Amino acid sequence: MSNSEAATVQSVDRALTILEVLARLGTAGVTEIAAELEVHKSTAFRLVSTLEAHRLVEQAGDRGRYSLGVGLLRLAGATTARLDLVQEARPITRQLAADTGETVNLTVRAEHAALYLDQVAGSSALQSHNWVGQHIPLHATSNGKVLLSELTPEQLADALGSLARFTPATITSKAQLRKELEQIREQGYSLAIDELEVGLTAVAAPIRNAHGDVIASISVSGPTFRLSAERLDAVIPQCLAAAGEISHRLGWSWRE
Repeated sequence: MSNSEAATVQSVDRALTILEVLARLGTAGVTEIAAELEVHKSTAFRLVSTLEAHRLVEQAGDRGRYSLGVGLLRLAGATTARLDLVQEARPITRQLAADTGETVNLTVRAEHAALYLDQVAGSSALQSHNWVGQHIPLHATSNGKVLLSELTPEQLADALGSLARFTPATITSKAQLRKELEQIREQGYSLAIDELEVGLTAVAAPIRNAHGDVIASISVSGPTFRLSAERLDAVIPQCLAAAGEISHRLGWSWRE
């Protein structure tokens, strides 16, 4: 590790320590924070100022004293929402995995990638790779394409970078991807056959919040030889039903 990298890591460690100090003390001045960190007041002030710029700390009623900021509530709220989603979805994902025998994944969009929140392996999924906590491409996966499907043109342009090729079946043309996303909106689900990995097929459906916004996706994935076209005819309705049930639990209701 270079000197600059070591300094960066040390700064991050000190910034986190400041948050812990404020959580413990409620409020603290720069002098107290510097003493806790065993650094000069100027160093403590620079760190506090950076945290304040990100609204992770804020000045308390007493001038020159700081407390935890509202930015932490935003971060905690995002984490809580994801935990609530996993908790509400878990009985459904377990049942879907049991019904299909395949791996069921739950994902959300994290800027330019899909983030796996939860995974349940079915009886046929031998030594399935654990994707929880990992990011995967949006354009080359069924989950990712579902998460892209209802973005505005501006949001879509911001979410997509270059469309990397992973297999001969990967979509690398933005025009082709936009056309497929339109089809996904119409049919209500997405397929990815050999697009991220040769031999891997997945179907995904959108999970909606109370306002009808797509906030997550649920997928059934397995070997392409097992998820044949005939088999997908049965799995797709199961995936759609599971997505609908999770959405209902989150407050969404649809009217014909």
